Amino acid sequence: MESMVAPGEVLMSQAIQPAHADSRGELSAGQLLKWMDTTACLAAEKHAGISCVTASMDDILFEDTARIGQIITIRAKVTRAFSTSMEISIKVIVQDKFTGVQKLLCVAFSTFVAKPVGKEKVHLKPVLLQTEQEQVEHNLASERRKVRLQHENTFSNIMKESSRFRDPICNEEEGTATTRGTSVQSIELVLPPHANHHGNTFGGQIMAWMETVATISASRLCHGHPSLKSVDMFKFRGPSTVGDRLVFSAIVNNTFQNSVEVGVRVEAFDCQEWAEGRGRHINSAFLIYNAVDDQEKLITFPRIQPISKDDFRRYQGAIARRRIRLGRKYVISHKKEVPLSAQWDISKKGSLSNTNVEALKNLASKSGWEITTTLEKIKIYTLEEQDAISVKVEKLVGSPAHIAYHLLSDLTKRPLWDPHYISCEVIDQVSEDDQIYYITCSVVNGDKPKDFVVLVSRRKPLKDE
Repeated sequence: MESMVAPGEVLMSQAIQPAHADSRGELSAGQLLKWMDTTACLAAEKHAGISCVTASMDDILFEDTARIGQIITIRAKVTRAFSTSMEISIKVIVQDKFTGVQKLLCVAFSTFVAKPVGKEKVHLKPVLLQTEQEQVEHNLASERRKVRLQHENTFSNIMKESSRFRDPICNEEEGTATTRGTSVQSIELVLPPHANHHGNTFGGQIMAWMETVATISASRLCHGHPSLKSVDMFKFRGPSTVGDRLVFSAIVNNTFQNSVEVGVRVEAFDCQEWAEGRGRHINSAFLIYNAVDDQEKLITFPRIQPISKDDFRRYQGAIARRRIRLGRKYVISHKKEVPLSAQWDISKKGSLSNTNVEALKNLASKSGWEITTTLEKIKIYTLEEQDAISVKVEKLVGSPAHIAYHLLSDLTKRPLWDPHYISCEVIDQVSEDDQIYYITCSVVNGDKPKDFVVLVSRRKPLKDE
């Protein structure tokens, strides 16, 4: 068995028993999070040679489900070691023991911090890279760390931008719902079985308790069976110990067509703090759920109607986090790279233009567009579909449609109204209606400057609409 395990890597295999499953016979997400955290911790300590504690777990994606009787294998591996912290990649495979078929169940990345012994300073040894894929993950780990460190600043900047605009939802809009009935609070007393081998409350146990209250909160809105699909980030802000009272508070923040975001906050109280009513904020997370009805069909969630200032803050916060997730997904994706586009073939310009127009009409008519920015009379929407993200810009103008279209489709004028564009120039006049542009974009949050090439078809619409 040892020959199957690489340096800095740990494997855990578990047979799913009824005690590990939920009411539908599927592996509980909370139980899986416990196993994942344990496996990642053991991988971190295998590399560090000393005790390690969970700092965060992020980019958690649940690709499939597992049922009673199946077997899961969790593979945790150190991708990169920094001065005192390490990134651990976690991959979970589920196997049907009768057919032998294996499927990817979950992927995640966890950050662990090495605990110094006495006053001795910690300086972790680098990870020994043996394959080309390990080198890729090693490089991406640095990018992911940069995103984590910039996360709070990025979030604050987006929220400041959002605070300048009014709520885009009309108070009289039909089919909306409030989040008042989704608030859930629960308390747990930390007992010795809940402690880890360091004597602190086991991080995986805290995550499992958080998932429980979040699931209850989501179920109150959907009236169905919520299924955890991803977690923005479990962030540990401080430790707790045996004897602490942990108070978990969860509430729905916002909905996005077939998904809902639930925020969870955890506060810890020792005996004195409990009597005085002052706790310690030790953890927070944002969990994203889908839900199915009795016919196993995806439920479309009602749009959320913010009522109070706190509602609106959480509503806008969910949109900001979604924007960050989308950007993170396409900048440092741990999935396969997107293939390069085929080169422009001038002989196919006619059919390509017709296809583009038809595709844009179909895309614009789809449901699920979410507003992300409102700037004066301009609204920007995004639509996420599997591995693609689309952006739609709406602007109210007092001009005929064909004139407005002509002005907006001339990307050389876009720097005049879009602060993200630094420059835009035509590098190839393919035809009277088709042009290839070279665009440079501004630096955001200290990231590298962006530039790209795009083909734009400026065919006029058939009639004013």
